[in-house]
Amino acid sequence: MLYLKSGSPEKIKTQAIVIPVCRDHELYSDKVLSSLIQGAKKRKEFNGDEKDELIFFDLPRMKAERVIFVGMGKISEIKAESFRSLTGNYVRKCINKGLSDILIAVPHPSKVQIEISVILEAVLEGAYLGNHIFDKYKNEKKYKPLKKIGLLTTSAKEKQNQSLLRQVKTICDGTILARNWVSTPPNDKKPEQFARAVAESASKEKIKVRILGEKEIKKLKMGALLAVAAGSNSKPRLLLMEYRPERAKKTAALVGKGVTFDSGGINLKQSGSIEDMKMDMAGAAAVAATLITVARLGLKKNIIGVIPIVENMPSGTAARPGDIIKSYAGKTIEVGNTDAEGRLILIDSISYAIKKYKPDMLIDLATLTGACVMALGEKIAGIFSFDDNLADSIVTAGEKTHERCWRLPLPDDYKELIKSDFADIKNLSSSKWGGAITAALFLSEFTEDTRWAHIDIAGPAYAKKQNAYCGAGGSGFGVRLLCELLKE
Repeated sequence: MLYLKSGSPEKIKTQAIVIPVCRDHELYSDKVLSSLIQGAKKRKEFNGDEKDELIFFDLPRMKAERVIFVGMGKISEIKAESFRSLTGNYVRKCINKGLSDILIAVPHPSKVQIEISVILEAVLEGAYLGNHIFDKYKNEKKYKPLKKIGLLTTSAKEKQNQSLLRQVKTICDGTILARNWVSTPPNDKKPEQFARAVAESASKEKIKVRILGEKEIKKLKMGALLAVAAGSNSKPRLLLMEYRPERAKKTAALVGKGVTFDSGGINLKQSGSIEDMKMDMAGAAAVAATLITVARLGLKKNIIGVIPIVENMPSGTAARPGDIIKSYAGKTIEVGNTDAEGRLILIDSISYAIKKYKPDMLIDLATLTGACVMALGEKIAGIFSFDDNLADSIVTAGEKTHERCWRLPLPDDYKELIKSDFADIKNLSSSKWGGAITAALFLSEFTEDTRWAHIDIAGPAYAKKQNAYCGAGGSGFGVRLLCELLKE
């Protein structure tokens, strides 16, 4: 349970109080906290530098079993993400110590330059997300999430921020939902299973859900989507989600790549790049979880989710390099590489979303290219859009949630690289360079005049190692980002 708490820290019974400490600045006006910090700084091993830690047990007059002092460094270097990361880290440390109940001291509003609501939101997010453990497939549940996490603040802020607390819980629940879907192994989330799991979660909210099967997809003549699914025994699905609150005027469409396992098809991936390909549906997970979250938040905007779900496998029926297929939009595509499959299922979904829903804005999320990871690393997503305002809004939303995005170009002359001698367009560039750009340009050929952005989340969608507030596995990247964007 996550909650806000006010009162004197010496009177609160808990297993641990975590106190962030600045090297060169006092963060609290409470006399008890100030006195405790002064005592901690008298020890040679603790100065308040970043990563400094000091623990006192059973202090006189304190009902807390332990008081944990955590260094944050200089005040000029502290950002909202500093609090988010610190909180997530210490929630995980307390889990490892077998604790179940902790209290985190939040700076006094008058002592920091960052808006206190921003700090509270960051601490709440770090605590909630850091308390998530994906151990569904382990017989021995070695670690257990904390039962109670309190944030110690002023009585005024406790009362003022109850709605913020509820909002953070809702958005973090959506993030964790996406994480769990991504971390689920591919044998338990074949297209029909994943579509059913999403529909089941969405059915509890005010969301209209339809699952189109292979026959319906064939009737729609989605040749690109069907070509990717052709090699698998598991049939494709097209998941349609509609959230339409009363009196909402604008419509945003979200499209998410849902490849539940990507072997590469006939162009089989090599060892070292195939093992984690259960995560190739992270875009779909983020879109579905965002729809569910905005419904829970009650946002007054029409949000549409179009989610193609396939498994990309090699077999005697699989699409081949050199095949020419016809897309939903009518354009023909030469298959240059069957491992460039994400863009194929996306274009049919983008075209369908534009024709059926006529959205004011369309955003697609996809673990699309290794080239984007090469360019930006594993922690930053790539943004592609012809609309400066939309691209800037996504980057700004990412700065607030620390789901960082960097805009990359869409140069017109690069379109030459995806021209085909035999079809209207080719799904693979004739150059080995700039693969993230040419993939985005390929998508742009199907967006017509719709206000559109593509977010390549190939890097940050999956964490190979535990970090501050995310365990190994799906990160849920995109849910908080999209919710922030849609709120604004």
